[in-house]
Amino acid sequence: MDSNLSNLVFLLLFFLAASILILVQNRSNQKRFLARIKNSWGQIPPKEYTYEELEHIAQFFRQREKNGFYIDDITWNDLDMDRIFILINQSCSPVGAECLYDLLRKPVFEEKELKERQRLIEFFRSHQEERQKLQMLLASIRRPGNVGIFEAVHVTREVTVQGKTGQVLCLGAFLLSLLFFVLKPNPGVLVFLLVCLVNIGTYWGKKGEIDAYLTSFGCVLQLLEAQKKLEKAGIHQLKEYEEQGKQYKKQLSGFRKGAFWVTERSSTAGGGLGGLFMDYIRMMTHIDLIKFHDMMHSMQEHMTEIEGLISLFGYLESMISIASFREILPYYSLPQFLSEDRARMETEDLYHPLISHPVSNSISAQGGILVTGSNASGKSTFLKNVAINAILAQTVYTCTAFSYRAPYFKVMTSMALRDDLESGESYFIVEIRSLKRILDEADRDGNLLCIIDEVLRGTNTIERIAASSEILWSICRSHVLSFAATHDIELSYILQNRYKNYHFEEEVGEDDVVFNYLLKEGRVTTRNAIRLLDMMKYDRKLTQRARRAVEHFEQEGVWENIEDSVDKCR
Repeated sequence: MDSNLSNLVFLLLFFLAASILILVQNRSNQKRFLARIKNSWGQIPPKEYTYEELEHIAQFFRQREKNGFYIDDITWNDLDMDRIFILINQSCSPVGAECLYDLLRKPVFEEKELKERQRLIEFFRSHQEERQKLQMLLASIRRPGNVGIFEAVHVTREVTVQGKTGQVLCLGAFLLSLLFFVLKPNPGVLVFLLVCLVNIGTYWGKKGEIDAYLTSFGCVLQLLEAQKKLEKAGIHQLKEYEEQGKQYKKQLSGFRKGAFWVTERSSTAGGGLGGLFMDYIRMMTHIDLIKFHDMMHSMQEHMTEIEGLISLFGYLESMISIASFREILPYYSLPQFLSEDRARMETEDLYHPLISHPVSNSISAQGGILVTGSNASGKSTFLKNVAINAILAQTVYTCTAFSYRAPYFKVMTSMALRDDLESGESYFIVEIRSLKRILDEADRDGNLLCIIDEVLRGTNTIERIAASSEILWSICRSHVLSFAATHDIELSYILQNRYKNYHFEEEVGEDDVVFNYLLKEGRVTTRNAIRLLDMMKYDRKLTQRARRAVEHFEQEGVWENIEDSVDKCR
């Protein structure tokens, strides 16, 4: 008796010590994570992303129905918006990253939503304790393997689940055989064992159906647990979102009830002897298969509520990321939106957020803006900067400028295009398709900001200038603000009644070229291409003949035969 008591005491002490150890370990992990989120605030995120990771993050945006205008793939890629997303993203959870990406691709066209974002951003900036509390609870929502939360959940939408009649019969047979065994042990034991063997044998044919969706179920349970923690946190300023989440949780109450029968398995959770015993109970009763059917039905019926929880938590965490993003900027401003149908923009000291030591520029633009200048002088960067800030203004309510004033814009670009090897389309075909979508959008209502870099560069000079001038002239309307960069100085004269000319220039020294990246009014008056050939030690005779050819063209209006040019230079 004493020995049994001693063993019992030993077991109790062992479990007590193990519990204390687990508690201490959890506290230590929480402290380390808290220190990490404190140190990351207002810092450039160090994480690098693979192409595959970004694609998984993007699925929340790609797989949902889209209403209204959104940033298309051409514009997104032209502007290096993946890098902008990475710069802003400070999410502790996968839903934060997925929703931030979605937010950046869907500009807002009404002040109320943007003001709410500003309220949350400012709240998280000024309330460190509440911000960190929210980050801690959101960190419990973990990425399910190599996919995103939305992907893991969305995969169940089209699943066809067979009825549970067969599994209910198996459970009934088990209970009846157990009762028979209790009432009539001698014959009952054989019946009981036979039923158990049959149930176990048929169970394995269905087990894989459960295992395939354990991850999906686990994601939903994590979201529900996060909502429970949000309610306990009692953050008054987030009461609206707490109540919204509470309604989602209420609709999913049936999903959560009894979920442990499906999700807490010894093979997946290291359940030891207790878990192994429960696995045998599942095999003999099919109770997890029955509950699986109910959970899958509940997921499919309440997918709107599940997506609502993803959006809710992701939205709140996006606001934290934006608040942190503002802290890393040298300066920023809140955009001022103009209530008018005329497309124009006024910016002061606008700079590119991805450049470590940027040069700022100011501009007051209306109608069309044509930017000329040499390669590497800053044309493309400036144009990208204009478009990026228009997007940031209507998404994260933050502009990398001293001031920004404009109406709400749909933003479209045609810049960093390339041959489409998959479809076999040439650069020129890709380019004219890209430009056509801008022309089509210009025919629709709403202010449009379009950015075009080197229009029709994929064709010959004569047709390029002729077609480019017509395209740029057609785009230029009262509700369209168009920026175009070109090397064709001819366009600056052809379009001078519709487009205001600006340029970037450089200073050419004996051995180098210095760019100041400052935007100046007027068309460019300098050329440096042949001078750069000299600096790169090209054959002097070659560069001399090139200069002479330019002079001949400017005087005569036609190009001289190259053999004649060579002969004259001998």
